[in-house]
Amino acid sequence: MYTLEICCYNLPSVLVAVDAGADRIELCMNPEDGGTTPSYGLIRAARERCTAKLYPIIRPRGGDFLYSPEEYEQMILDIRLCHELGCDGVVIGGLTPEGNVDYANCAALIAEAGTMGITFHRAFDRAADPFVALKDIIDLGCERILTSGQFPTAIEGASLLKKLVAKAAGHLSIMPGGGVRSTNIVALAKETGAKEFHTAARIVLPSMMQFVNPDMQEQLNGVAVNADEVRQMRQLLETI
Repeated sequence: MYTLEICCYNLPSVLVAVDAGADRIELCMNPEDGGTTPSYGLIRAARERCTAKLYPIIRPRGGDFLYSPEEYEQMILDIRLCHELGCDGVVIGGLTPEGNVDYANCAALIAEAGTMGITFHRAFDRAADPFVALKDIIDLGCERILTSGQFPTAIEGASLLKKLVAKAAGHLSIMPGGGVRSTNIVALAKETGAKEFHTAARIVLPSMMQFVNPDMQEQLNGVAVNADEVRQMRQLLETI
């Protein structure tokens, strides 16, 4: 009844998430930028070993979602690669300077995706009017919107999420993401009526290096998926 999507930034996290009960993987790199397009090597390795649905994000850089023609050209090539590697879908999005969905360019990305599924990412949360953006994304033929209800976290945006779920019914899925945890996923499900949820279930991994150069004054930590957190969210959704 409920779908749990896990955002993963490396191959070990993909394997952990799938083993813990993820239905779908959003594959990214660069968590410090909020997620950018993963490398060819990561996409291919994940596709070869991931038994869940695999949706790489197509985002050429961090920052805003106003892209140049050259960046859209780059995204077209990345989508083509995902199709060739057998991904189930891709995660896209783009806005105009006025905060509207960049309809023409997003339509071109979707056309390149062909039969792959399409998630519209949290560019939606920066749109000027969420209901105008919703209509455009429905018209584009996307499967779902990943959104925190135009607030930093889904809990804060729960009121708008509920309205979006009702408005989108029969057209596409509204997938809450942003601060979704085992401590709030049941409340979010009941409050919003959403059937899909997105989380990184992220933990920091200390570096395993035995030698650390103190003069560099840095911490070279990594990120990973918390398997216990994923399992707990999966179990909680099955009890609703």
